[in-house]
Amino acid sequence: MIPLIDTHQHLWDLEKFKLAWVEGLPPLNKSHLIGDYMAVTKEANVAQAIYMEVDVDPAQRIAEAEYVFELCAQADNPMAGAVISADPAADDFQTHLNQVKGNPYLKGIRQVLHVPDRKAGACLADAFVKGVQWLGEQGLSFDICMRPAELTDGVQLVARCPDTQFILDHCGNPDPKIVNGADPGPQNAGDIFWHTAKQWKQDIVAYAEHENVVCKLSGIVARAPAGWTAADLAPIINHCIDSFGPDRVIFGGDWPVCTLVATYQEWAAALREIIADRSEGDQTKILHDNARQLYGLA
Repeated sequence: MIPLIDTHQHLWDLEKFKLAWVEGLPPLNKSHLIGDYMAVTKEANVAQAIYMEVDVDPAQRIAEAEYVFELCAQADNPMAGAVISADPAADDFQTHLNQVKGNPYLKGIRQVLHVPDRKAGACLADAFVKGVQWLGEQGLSFDICMRPAELTDGVQLVARCPDTQFILDHCGNPDPKIVNGADPGPQNAGDIFWHTAKQWKQDIVAYAEHENVVCKLSGIVARAPAGWTAADLAPIINHCIDSFGPDRVIFGGDWPVCTLVATYQEWAAALREIIADRSEGDQTKILHDNARQLYGLA
């Protein structure tokens, strides 16, 4: 079995950190620690993992980074790097990152853009763009995680930051049902993940035209319908791989968020099934080698 590099590993200790967003999600509203992660991924053959920030209270961002850097430094777990939280538009953005910038486990930054207090177009504000451009100068990446109907904003951000490495999280957050032909209905302001299949497909192609973008195959199982199978996810996965090519896609587990619908093993097995008809070399790139190269892992 080809080993996995999981580029989207969440952990949180609710005795240390405040995550307001999990309070309305009982399955997630408990601590999820490194021991838990290792237990659920044992059968999936995870070789290494990249931690992904979990939208802690902004005052705790540096503490979160220090917490995960310490785990990365330990030899008893697969954590090999981290993407931490910071706001590129903040006045203290550079000062904030300078506190941790020299840490060898720091790989990149994410600022979630689909939260209610982030308006459409926020990532195109001059301060935000300059912050992301500065990340490129520091050799750090930026993860794009945004509402699918606003993906064109991210394409414009990418175009304005040609020297920054971008990772598009969760295949752009599409709804598998819509991509498979379900009518999305009229746009509803209360549904932040509304989109059309045509628009999502076109936006994925637009991202792929920029060589500084990698697509992360992650997150989509959390929106899969009841009784889902690999076939429900295949159109999304295949469109992303065919658009970006096998050299610019990576795997992300999105645990424990994926457990809202599937176990980690179910999601990993579904992805392996979807790409099984591709060459062994391409499968190895998608599941392992691309991530190793992207994040400079040993």
